Amino acid sequence: MAGKQSGLGWTTLSVDNSSGVAKDIRTDVHEFDFSTPRAVQDVTGVDKSAMERLLLLSDFQINLSGTFDPDADKSHDVFSTVSSSDVQRTVSLGIASKTLANECVFTDYALTRASGGEFTWKTTGVLANGALPTWA
Repeated sequence: MAGKQSGLGWTTLSVDNSSGVAKDIRTDVHEFDFSTPRAVQDVTGVDKSAMERLLLLSDFQINLSGTFDPDADKSHDVFSTVSSSDVQRTVSLGIASKTLANECVFTDYALTRASGGEFTWKTTGVLANGALPTWA
């Protein structure tokens, strides 16, 4: 019985480069968050005293941040083409024998050189192909 799980020990965090090759970027990523929200439609009639809603489309978004690494097959190699390529990229997450993979488009690759000398990046990916985000 596995039980509760910490956020330590991610087995998979990969993103395709612009050529469609999955790259393991776990060593460069120091923080990320993702969500699988659903849109809702308010259908509350005037006869109700509480909200009534219908579930609509599913979505996926991921925000990644990490340390700049210009080496081949690292995060910069993956995200440096965000501004110049119009490709969907598979994002794969894995922890505790559970995986979540989605086709995403990335909308930004922001680099920051902080006053202390840190050189970091942030990027955001959003669902691209209409497939339901589903854990396996």
